[in-house]
Amino acid sequence: MEKDVHTYLSPDTLEQVSTIFKALSDPTRIKILYLLSEEECSVTHMSDVLNLSQSAVSHQLSLLRNLRLVKFRREANTMYYSCDDEHVISLLTQAIQHAKCD
Repeated sequence: MEKDVHTYLSPDTLEQVSTIFKALSDPTRIKILYLLSEEECSVTHMSDVLNLSQSAVSHQLSLLRNLRLVKFRREANTMYYSCDDEHVISLLTQAIQHAKCD
């Protein structure tokens, strides 16, 4: 009798995938990531475009930076943010396209 062979995800991989989906589960983070998928932005610009307080944007950016989903560069006294993980942006784009299919 042949034994079934299955591959399993490691606990580390499971945790990373779960963390990514948790990050994508928040509407504010979705707005930020979607905007950053279209253009590099400062906190002030994101705050204006998304109609959010600068502190709310900064708080979400901190979480997204810690997850390495966004990166930043400094120009003088301004920080400019952009996406740092095209795989996650692809997931986000696919989810948006799926939601629009209804």
